Amino acid sequence: MYIFKDFYNNEVKLSFEDHPFSQTPKHVWVICKYENKWLLTEHKARGLEFPGGNVEVEENAEEAAIREVKEETGGTVSDLTYIGQYYVAGKGRHIVKNVYFATIKTLDDQETYFETNGPVLLQEIPSNVKENHLYSFIMKDDVLTYCLNYIQKEFLIS
Repeated sequence: MYIFKDFYNNEVKLSFEDHPFSQTPKHVWVICKYENKWLLTEHKARGLEFPGGNVEVEENAEEAAIREVKEETGGTVSDLTYIGQYYVAGKGRHIVKNVYFATIKTLDDQETYFETNGPVLLQEIPSNVKENHLYSFIMKDDVLTYCLNYIQKEFLIS
């Protein structure tokens, strides 16, 4: 388990074990690859980030992950793998979020991308992402670093 502070100085616990904080998390985050590129979305308020969001009442976390990728990027998930879960001890509330790695089969244009401006494809995640104002706060803590390292090791992806 990794313990560190996030962008807002909240304590974060990240684990690559099977659902260590909750069997029914209310949030998901999906690290996506499409045609050997990273697939992000441009959130209208926060900036560039991997897709994700809330688990709706009628769905489980995996269904939410697939839906969020489709809504925010137009991407159709071909493979979805749970890689970990993290817990944020926020000042106002606590958040538990599943992290997934997804391979995207197709990327389709859509009339709306909900709260985002749609897909953004990157050959690589910049090394200065933590300082780069174009990126969301979600991309600026060690969850991203540890998850990318895990994905590179487990899936032999760079």
